[in-house]
Amino acid sequence: MGRGGRWRDQAVALGWLVVAWLLLWGDVSWGNLLTGLVVGAAVLFFFPLPSVTFGGRLRPGPLLVLAGTFVAELISASVHVAAVALRPGYRPRGGIIAVPLRVRTDLNLALTAEVISLVPGTLILDVDRARGVLYVHVLDVRGPEDLTGSRDRVLAVERRIVRAVGSPTEVRRLDLEPVERRNHP
Repeated sequence: MGRGGRWRDQAVALGWLVVAWLLLWGDVSWGNLLTGLVVGAAVLFFFPLPSVTFGGRLRPGPLLVLAGTFVAELISASVHVAAVALRPGYRPRGGIIAVPLRVRTDLNLALTAEVISLVPGTLILDVDRARGVLYVHVLDVRGPEDLTGSRDRVLAVERRIVRAVGSPTEVRRLDLEPVERRNHP
């Protein structure tokens, strides 16, 4: 990424930090604005953000599919977790699965992990950035088919994200089966 792109990204990050600062204080004033700028600049200076490259493009159709499917999964998972929580005497079993992603960019790892963690009943425990593997805790595992289904849901989320914001090369990579997944079903 060029020097101008890095400065632009820093300016956008600073802007969002200032907005968050103002929302936390609940008052838009010159004092809060200047303090937010100073605090945001200090945060960016002492905790610099890694550069994230974006070689893709936004595709409105797949982006709507991603958003719609996310809302549907959010509602379905919320109802399922509520049913598990309200079932008297039932003790759900959890499981941890390793899911190797097909597109191993930092952006895809972050977006997929974020979407998965927002759905009730799933939680990202760890990310192996070098191998592109998400370690996911899933709730209410009754058998191996539940683990396979959860792994398939994570890969489906990755597929929808890459189709919505990925590059053409990343979209083609979705059709490749990861070696780790073939060896460890």
